[in-house]
Amino acid sequence: MKIPKRIQPLVDDGLVDSVLQQLMSGKEATVYIVQCGDFIRCAKVYKEASKRSFKQAVLYSEGRKVRSGRRARAMEKSSKFGREQQENIWQNAEVDALYKLAEAGVRVPQPYGCFEGVLLMDLITDEDGSAAPRLNDISMSEEQALEDHTEIMSFIVSMLNVGIIHGDLSEFNVLVDERGPVIIDLPQAVDASANNNAKKMLLRDVDNMTRYYAQFAPQLAQSKYGQEIWALYEKGLLSASTVLTGKFFEKDEITNVSNVLDEISTARQEYEDNIQRKQDFDL
Repeated sequence: MKIPKRIQPLVDDGLVDSVLQQLMSGKEATVYIVQCGDFIRCAKVYKEASKRSFKQAVLYSEGRKVRSGRRARAMEKSSKFGREQQENIWQNAEVDALYKLAEAGVRVPQPYGCFEGVLLMDLITDEDGSAAPRLNDISMSEEQALEDHTEIMSFIVSMLNVGIIHGDLSEFNVLVDERGPVIIDLPQAVDASANNNAKKMLLRDVDNMTRYYAQFAPQLAQSKYGQEIWALYEKGLLSASTVLTGKFFEKDEITNVSNVLDEISTARQEYEDNIQRKQDFDL
């Protein structure tokens, strides 16, 4: 196919040999399958901010560090240079997150760098070598749903352990190859320790994934993995070896239980007092 204008510089520099086909076009980027020497890879071409439909990007970029004071001031003033720097940060956030998560053991596409708004990375394939389907395009047994849900929860824990929250995780941002789920689309990755919306986004990520798998394993519907994960994270007790239960009691629930126990104790005491008074009367 004709080489897209944004990919042409990569062809000129010898990073890409040819563009085989367009794989998909989404709210933030268009992805192409490309030939790189002996390898078939993906080229993710980010859309310009004016053409990108990703909502509330500012919520996700909160807390991202900018080392240069000049760049930070330009971004605050929203000058042309500042907007360019904001775009660079948005695009580089994904490749940085991919490298960090791959090292942490999370299954993500292997990145090969971001060049002028084009991210090169591995093409995730199925057992036949075709592009792997998204999670929302497949069905599974209850046993498989429970197994994959457990793996996704472990990925979320591993991500949080290195300070990253996906921020937009759902069945549309997970591919499935012959080994299981692979997490994709991370330009909005959230800094867990610096973003005021971190907890809300983590809970939403977990709820989205749990709701999807609950279609095949209904027992997951009542679980509270998100609350459990965040509570352990806040207490500094979350690690790769943490065994999750999916159970969590809110403070008000604990208070209510305590109140019920107090009422039971009071009722028992009144009963015993009544028995004693009756015995005293019979005497």
